[in-house]
Amino acid sequence: MDNPAYGLFLRAFGRLPRRVRRFLIHLGAPSYSVGAMCVVERDGTDVLLVRQSYRDGWAAPGGLLKRREEPAVGARRETKEEIGIDVEILGEPLVIIDSKARRIDVVFRCRVEPPVPDDFDPDSVEIVEARWFPKDGLPAMQKETAEALRRVL
Repeated sequence: MDNPAYGLFLRAFGRLPRRVRRFLIHLGAPSYSVGAMCVVERDGTDVLLVRQSYRDGWAAPGGLLKRREEPAVGARRETKEEIGIDVEILGEPLVIIDSKARRIDVVFRCRVEPPVPDDFDPDSVEIVEARWFPKDGLPAMQKETAEALRRVL
């Protein structure tokens, strides 16, 4: 763009203190919630899903990130908090952006660090139940989880 007024604006903007520039950008930019979820697999045939106390349908373990928390750290933390297992992240994450819902999900493919439990006793009030499901026999899932599994598996 060859607009002298715009160039003047950019030079003036660049001279503002960094904190002021950030504030102005955040004021005009849309805000999104950012979450991380783990698609936990067992033997390449089963997927671990949780049923939350506050939503219908099954979901992948996960949740919102804390401020300045790395997505991989948040995904492992949420899984540990919700169902008490440690997971190993496999490969790079998939990022799903839902601009209508103003939501970003960072989806990690994972496996349980041994020993791999068959049954779970959720230790969180958020989780009612956790179970393994065969990939070819998945239950009704929350929209975000269904989309993540469709794209990851």
